[in-house]
Amino acid sequence: MDLFTHAMHERMKSEAPLAARMRPRSLDEFIGQEEIVGPGKLLRRAIEADRLFSSIILWGPPGTGKTTLAMVIANLTQSHFDTLSAVLAGKAELREVIDKALERRKLYGKRTLLFVDEVHRWNKAQQDALLPHVENGTVTLIGATTENPYFEVIGALVSRSRVFQLRPLRDEDVLHILNAALIDPDRGYGGRKVQVDEAAMEHLIRVAGGDARNALNALELAVESTLPDAGGVAHITLEVAQESIQRRAVLYDKDGDAHYDTISAFIKSVRGSDPDAALYWLAKMLYAGEDPRFILRRLIILAGEDIGLGDPLGLVVASAAAQAFDYIGLPEGIYPIVEATLYLSTAQKSNSAGAYFKAFQLIEEQGITGVPQHLQDTNRDAKALGHGRGYQYPHEGPNHFLPQQYLPGPLLGTYFYRPSDQGYEAQVVDRLDRLRQAQRLALGVEKSETLPELDQTTINQIKGRHKPGA
Repeated sequence: MDLFTHAMHERMKSEAPLAARMRPRSLDEFIGQEEIVGPGKLLRRAIEADRLFSSIILWGPPGTGKTTLAMVIANLTQSHFDTLSAVLAGKAELREVIDKALERRKLYGKRTLLFVDEVHRWNKAQQDALLPHVENGTVTLIGATTENPYFEVIGALVSRSRVFQLRPLRDEDVLHILNAALIDPDRGYGGRKVQVDEAAMEHLIRVAGGDARNALNALELAVESTLPDAGGVAHITLEVAQESIQRRAVLYDKDGDAHYDTISAFIKSVRGSDPDAALYWLAKMLYAGEDPRFILRRLIILAGEDIGLGDPLGLVVASAAAQAFDYIGLPEGIYPIVEATLYLSTAQKSNSAGAYFKAFQLIEEQGITGVPQHLQDTNRDAKALGHGRGYQYPHEGPNHFLPQQYLPGPLLGTYFYRPSDQGYEAQVVDRLDRLRQAQRLALGVEKSETLPELDQTTINQIKGRHKPGA
């Protein structure tokens, strides 16, 4: 490296963002994640002994130390350390790294650690290209991902790696990191007079949301944009801090875990009749930019699945909210979404519509039975084949009911639907019992069996066997 190149690298280091300059260089400087790299923990022992022989995947939200931990490993290992970004690199770059790793192992017997940032960004073919080289030990993988590796990384690669989950940093960890930046004379602001008010520091920590990078970026913006007073002190007040980090960075990727976890919490809160929790998760989704139509679709599903005939208006309200939102959009469209959320949260609940899945399961087990003759269509073969013969029109009977056969003969007396005792549906129970009893009496059916409820796992499996448009 010549003098000009060296000078350029040194200048780039000094001009790097504060978060990059303050990146820990050793495990002793690494803050947080004690359950993974605390004293005596497996990963720490392996790093300190330079015996990281098994591939690892570091999984966690932004700013929790995944890349930092990889850089610490790079500083401590005697192995060659290579880095690839899955966002920028493809098969060609991976092949070049592998070829050099093979040559290095052959000529010098030196191992290669390969850090792949955002490894979930590689498609299946790219991950498959890496797999054999992890298997045969050409490289030891250190993968970093913000997404659940059990879904976003191929199973074969996950099974050959140890997954470590990093959590958002605690407030005290972020405070420690910010204080370190303020007193470090070489990489931070230790050589400058900076005064951060307690309220300003609390705001930076609170809004950073456990993301060290976010907190350091905000501190840097606050310091660099504040002119020193007559005494040369850059005074960071609450107002300055609020301008530097005005909006909390909510962990929310529309294709990732946070998306599915949050909508799950929202639906479960509505189902559980907790309107306050439902509003909180709704606000988080809309704050993070979730598509309101996605939320409304889930509310319509819930209205049919969990409110059902406990309150038949639930489906009407949810559908009307979706239509209203399409008509007016944001921001006023928030009101019908909130109205539907509150209505469904406080409505009587019934999942009796799940009775359908009992019928579906029975058909799968026993096959499809023919339609009784008197229920068949009369518009085609009534004259020649007797279709529809013997059918009684219910509206001609008292109370618009005539007891006759509707199920196939072998299933008479089998009941899929059991009304709940909630809301509107409670009014159905006695009447339905009378109608069923009259039907059994008229048809001479002694059997009476209500099929047991299905567990949710079975219902979900049956749902998966329904093909759209079928």
